[in-house]
This record gives sequence, C-alpha cells and structure tokens, in this order.
Amino acid sequence: MSTVRKAAIALAAVSALALTACGPTEDGAAGGPGTPSASPTVSPSGSATAAPSATPSKSGAPKKTATPTKPPKSGGADPDYDVFPCSTFDVTFTASLAEPTTSSYLLKITNKGTKACRALGHPIVTFGDLDGQATERGAAPGIEDALRLEPGQSAYAGLMGGANDGKGKTVNSIALTMNTESDLAQTPLKASTPGFYVSPTKNSVTAWMNNAEDALSL
Repeated sequence: MSTVRKAAIALAAVSALALTACGPTEDGAAGGPGTPSASPTVSPSGSATAAPSATPSKSGAPKKTATPTKPPKSGGADPDYDVFPCSTFDVTFTASLAEPTTSSYLLKITNKGTKACRALGHPIVTFGDLDGQATERGAAPGIEDALRLEPGQSAYAGLMGGANDGKGKTVNSIALTMNTESDLAQTPLKASTPGFYVSPTKNSVTAWMNNAEDALSL
C-alpha cells in the first residue's frame, strides 16, 4: 500500500473519531432530545417555574370542608315578654245572675286598656261584709298559658254561692280583685248581687275562661 493511501485512511479515521466525540447524540439517548428534561421551564415572563408535581402545593387554594354551617336561631324575642298580669286597674267588671237556685253568677272582665294583659288563675271574690273568699273550683293554666286579653277582649268565670242550706248568709254585693302573683295593691271592683246566698261549704269560682258557656258548665 502506498504512503499516500495510508495517510488518507489515517486521516479518515481521525475525522470519524472527532465527529463522534463532538457531534450531537441520537434521539432517545441519554441527554438527547427525546429524554424529558428535569430542568425548570421558563415562563413567558422569563422567570423559571417548577415542573408540575403529583401532590397539591401548600400555596394552592384552601380545600372546602364538609362541616355544615349552623342553622339560624329560630324564634327571637318572646312576643309576650311585656304582657303583664291583669289587675283591677286594667279591666271593667260585671256580674250577672245565671242560676237562681244555686246562686250562680257569671263574672265578666273586659280589658279597658291599650295593651294586652293576662288573666291569671282564678278571680279573688269576697262576699259583702263576710269574711273569707270564694274557694277555687277546677284547675287553672300556668302563668305562661294564662288567658291573654287584647284591648276590648273579655274573660269569664263562674261563681256559685250554693243552694240555700240554712247554714249560710245572703249578701247583696260581691267584690273582685285579680290574681297578679305579686304584692300589687288593687282597688276591689264591686258588683251588685241582690239576694246572693253564700253557703259556707259550697261556694266556689272557676278560673278565667275565654267563653261564658265553659265558665258556667264547670
């Protein structure tokens, strides 16, 4: 082989080695274009941003919780908080004969004021100049369920003096005060009851009711 040919072969080998060491790598090779880069990407603004991760970032939007909100409180202020018990200053009073043989009378009060009031329990009834008062007949609702009287409304109670048994006395008037569950001083309201017989053991009065029929049937 001639010297020129040997020199050409040697030069070709050197050139091939130089291209292998300095030239681009093949696609898919380590560091080649086909391999995903782990380096940060560049945003349009020019700042580097981290690659997306599989877990949410701590700086992301807060998660919504499943805890229900508390329902609004119902009710509000008690509409009857300022409705006081009726006293004799709040009402007018009448008594009408219902049954002569038992000296039964229908008692009626009417709210004459401009505000509602409550007719509590039983009326307090005294007989003329006799000592004592009418005994209570039947149960009465508690203060929270007591009869509410709007202005102009009435309440009723049934008063029974009892049949003439020869042991009682006759009076021509009665006086009424209201149960206020307090020490409020009241002016008694009087009503005429001609020939009203008061038996010492059978006289009684019902609690206040919203109609005359119930007051007289108890």
